[in-house]
Amino acid sequence: MGVVSPQPPSADPRQPVPDPRHPVPDPRHTVPDPRHAVETVFRIESPRIIAGVARVVRDVGIAEELAQDALVAALEQWPRDGVPDNPGAWLMATARHRAVDLIRRRENYARKLAEMGRDLSEAAPPEEPADPDDIDDDLLRLVFTACHPVLSAEARTALTLRLLGGLTTAEIARAFLVPEPTVAQRIVRAKRTLAKKNVAFEVPYGPDREARLGSVLDVIYLIYNEGYAATAGDDWLRPALCEDALRLARVLSALMPKEPEVHGLTSLLEFQTSRAAARTGPDGEPVLLKDQNRARWNRMLIARGVTALGHCEATSTGAPGPYALQAAIAACHAMAYSYGETDWPRIATLYALLAARAPSPVVELNRAVAVSMAEGPEPALEIVDALTAEPALRDYHLLPSVRGDLLLRLGRTAEARAEFVRAAELTHNGRERELLLRRAGPF
Repeated sequence: MGVVSPQPPSADPRQPVPDPRHPVPDPRHTVPDPRHAVETVFRIESPRIIAGVARVVRDVGIAEELAQDALVAALEQWPRDGVPDNPGAWLMATARHRAVDLIRRRENYARKLAEMGRDLSEAAPPEEPADPDDIDDDLLRLVFTACHPVLSAEARTALTLRLLGGLTTAEIARAFLVPEPTVAQRIVRAKRTLAKKNVAFEVPYGPDREARLGSVLDVIYLIYNEGYAATAGDDWLRPALCEDALRLARVLSALMPKEPEVHGLTSLLEFQTSRAAARTGPDGEPVLLKDQNRARWNRMLIARGVTALGHCEATSTGAPGPYALQAAIAACHAMAYSYGETDWPRIATLYALLAARAPSPVVELNRAVAVSMAEGPEPALEIVDALTAEPALRDYHLLPSVRGDLLLRLGRTAEARAEFVRAAELTHNGRERELLLRRAGPF
């Protein structure tokens, strides 16, 4: 934010003359609140810290505890000593030092060192067998470890969102549309199971890698979604989560080049990310798709999305998977130079295929939106009204939001206003609540 240059007192006689004994603080030199800095940095860096420490201690539960210890140390030291120049590196170093101390205290540490033939100062795991597909990425190791088949599908996703996405149990619960205590239990049990089964912290090879791929893709997708439209807080976007998810998808597509769904997910995220700059206004407020300035869409990312979708189609030998279909839908939006030029009939058809391939109430709600644009609001309202009995959507704010939009287009303004108000009450994101309340205002 720009700062107005100070003017001499004579420039405006109405302005008071500054008292040199009590100088006005220069906002350009305002020192950030250390505690806020700690929380912000930890929110962004915690996945990398947990992943880096897990490679040392070989236990994701202990790694998370050590990362939390580093957070406590920062809360104690930064307010006193100031925020370090590289706060993320400070947190990582602190957590790793505590990990080394923990290993030193283990009774069998000396024996393990002798067996592994490594130095105490290294405090790192032995190298894995050479493999042409091997990658050195602790975050990806963390994803595959948390997606081990010893865990249930729900536990895998919840644990990875907690460790890699840095999400709270409340945020994960809202993403899953399940009660918060259920998510908390899943995470605790998952960490205990991984420790009890002595699951290796590694990227698996061969059949084991392919067996875990579906869960890994789902996790990356959910992490991206939380960054793309945050379920809670004051910010509409959480770019760091989007960046991590997109980076992981790109790494995974290079790691598994013959898997069409990997390319499908990568394509989808490239297309979605291309719209990021246009999705918020000057003050961070959400901008709906129809109102976005498409000149601000990132054409380089759109081109990457097209390329990844091409790889997806070239490697596919059967019917397209869920991520391939979603990427094709995103491509329809990306290829349209205006909202009015969007190929809504094709999007509605693709959503029908997606609903058949991976049925869910949320997919059906999205299909209703496409149908409303392709055929009109009346048939779409029939689809939405049928979804009001779905238990999973009972507290899902986008259901009344979509219904309000359809009612508004049908001229049923009083009913539309009530739906927008209900949607605003259900959302936990401040920016989205403001948008919905504006839509509930005078028409």
